[in-house]
Amino acid sequence: MKTLGIIGYGSIARTLLAILRAQLAEPLAAIHVLTKADYSKKTKAALLVDSIDVADYAQIHIHSDSFFGCNPDLVIECAGHGAVQEYATLSLLKGIETIVTSVGSLSDVSLYTELIEAADKGRTHLVLPAGAVGGIDVLAGASMSGVRSVIYSARKPPLAWKNTPAEDVLSLEHLMEPAVFYEGNAREAARDYPKNANVAATIALAGAGFEKTRVRLIADPNVTNNVHEYEVTSEAANVFIRIEGRPSPTNAKTSLPTAYSLAREVINRVSTVTI
Repeated sequence: MKTLGIIGYGSIARTLLAILRAQLAEPLAAIHVLTKADYSKKTKAALLVDSIDVADYAQIHIHSDSFFGCNPDLVIECAGHGAVQEYATLSLLKGIETIVTSVGSLSDVSLYTELIEAADKGRTHLVLPAGAVGGIDVLAGASMSGVRSVIYSARKPPLAWKNTPAEDVLSLEHLMEPAVFYEGNAREAARDYPKNANVAATIALAGAGFEKTRVRLIADPNVTNNVHEYEVTSEAANVFIRIEGRPSPTNAKTSLPTAYSLAREVINRVSTVTI
């Protein structure tokens, strides 16, 4: 892999390049970033600095035609559900391996089906990264043996649930003890809490599916970081995973493990050994 394409250039993408600067054995040939016209000046200035020692050449694009015309070897979506709907199908149809970071968007059955068909027609791969959660290889392997149950719990500080339906059932500012305010399946959770859907969707797609993956959302004044836990019962193994993700220093809403997961995807494609 020589040329990397990135859709969106917010905190996740910038953190990704910072990690690659430290981890790549040698720079990529080029990085191309697709951004909105309103953000083009800001993105260009940031990319000029961020791409040093990461790629020999870096360019921003405000039109998808010019972006895909550069024929990136790999495209990483870092811009949210809307970007998946707008660009992922096109990327796959062009035969470009495409990483969808906003996995929660795939709770939309029609969109997920469309992307699978596009990848098939383009003879390429739709890649769903582990993102903010770990142990996905164990879960995906266990799912082949037959999964009996999957329960995912997201535990966050109360104020991290502001501007979500949690405010309708809890007084977040005055919460003194952990409170479960939502229980449902992964598809319902993705619909009702779209900004918190990516981990639930990743676990569902790797394991028992959206309908069979139970989700619990918890406001907990005793934690300071986002905590992801899931428990799997299967014929191959019983698994319990707990991840306490730290936020990005530049954006508290961005999980550092997500950026490192994306960096691992890139490094696996330029390294002799893949892990």
